[in-house]
Amino acid sequence: MASKRNILYMGIDLGTTDLKICIVGARQQSIRAQVVRRLPVRCSENGGREQSLEKLDRAFRESIGELKNQLGDDWKKIQGIGVAAQAGSTIIADRRSGKAITPMILWNDGRAHERIHRLSLLKPRSFWRKHTLLEMPPAGLGRLLWLKESRPELFDEKNIHIGAGEYLYFKLTGTWLQDAGNALQIGSYDAARGELTQSLFDLIEVPLSFVAPLRFEHQTTPLSKSGARLLGLPDGIPIAGPYWDQEAGFMSAASASERPLQCSLGTAWVGNFILPKGLNGKSPYQLVVPAPVHSGKLVVQPLLTGNTAWDWALRETLGSEDKETLQQAANIFKRRLLPPRGLKVIPWFTQQNFFYQTEIGAGVIAGLRADMNRFEILRAVAAGMTFELRRVFDALKQTGTVDSLVLNGGACQAIYFRRLIKALFSPVPVNWQPGGGLAVSKGAICAFDPIAAQTRIRQIPESRHDESEDILRAYETYLNVFERVCGSIGAGKAFRIHKRLT
Repeated sequence: MASKRNILYMGIDLGTTDLKICIVGARQQSIRAQVVRRLPVRCSENGGREQSLEKLDRAFRESIGELKNQLGDDWKKIQGIGVAAQAGSTIIADRRSGKAITPMILWNDGRAHERIHRLSLLKPRSFWRKHTLLEMPPAGLGRLLWLKESRPELFDEKNIHIGAGEYLYFKLTGTWLQDAGNALQIGSYDAARGELTQSLFDLIEVPLSFVAPLRFEHQTTPLSKSGARLLGLPDGIPIAGPYWDQEAGFMSAASASERPLQCSLGTAWVGNFILPKGLNGKSPYQLVVPAPVHSGKLVVQPLLTGNTAWDWALRETLGSEDKETLQQAANIFKRRLLPPRGLKVIPWFTQQNFFYQTEIGAGVIAGLRADMNRFEILRAVAAGMTFELRRVFDALKQTGTVDSLVLNGGACQAIYFRRLIKALFSPVPVNWQPGGGLAVSKGAICAFDPIAAQTRIRQIPESRHDESEDILRAYETYLNVFERVCGSIGAGKAFRIHKRLT
């Protein structure tokens, strides 16, 4: 058996827009090698969001080649691989070979919206809440219904429905497994019981055998012979996963404090935290799965905003989203952090339109004046996104359910977002993960080495008193605007705690 100092682990994060892989030494937090590959998304006017599996396969092969070049002979020291991926996407594949028949239809694809609405009318909210702890049908269930009606030939017993994680895991192991987060988002998981269920699939007349079995805790599967050829490693190496990217991200931050709220500020803004046994809470959009570390339930709470809104703001006010634009944005926020007091943006850009239920787009800009320039819109969008973070998780802060925040993802690399969030959550410690884009890939190796899975964090310093006061006053004004515009919309309810943590 090799000594610990000679062991390396590989963590893989197959995200919505990027493939990220890192190599970490045993019991070390430092990264030995890393690669990030952009994954192009095909967008269509009707809300379609797809990725080519051929391009994904090519990106994976090229990434492995690049990592081999970085490591040289040390490549052979890899003795464990963890796989994490964005959950809730849809691929129909051949069950025996794993060959994809469809492109990957991403979790944020909007073409099944009408089917989701139709399903919601079949059962009362109590039915959905009983099985999923959600108040509405899972989006993936509507997508399956849409596919079944448009391409019924796909729903053959020789095929299988999978997501991104299952696709890659099968390539490496020849075994079909899915994580609970993926199962929940496609409607095959009973969150209350913690097991796969036929109950929701009966509504669309699809057998439960059409999806992969559920992964059990941190189980591993040996690297197959074909997977070994793909990686240039010996077969039999244990592969952990597939993990939901949210649970892997949480595992990378789990040691930050006793009860951290890990906030992924990426394509979608999501907060991940553990509700210990005996503590209850709910929201319309919560996703609840078994805690990957400690005991209790991991709550994955998406916000109704994310970097889709921020990318829009950069593009519309500064012309693009490249590095030069990000530096220009940083200079704008150096001059002033907040927009004028009366200008507020509710950044629900990807949500159902208030006035036309068949349309997407519930973003609201309130308080525009003729003398305002585009930079004020940029400031207002940034402020609105962070105000949403505080609004949704306010109960966690007030009750002490969480004792720290850990920020990762693209937006947390910007100091202006960090300053806003720090002021909004003070005195709770707020940390961030420099280079946090690799947090998920690191967290994916937790089954092998919890120390190596941790990402280094930095604590954000306290804001100036006057700046904090300005931000908190602006937040209170935002709440007033939000209540007037969106207060009656159930989907926007914040996370609520039913029992105070003692």
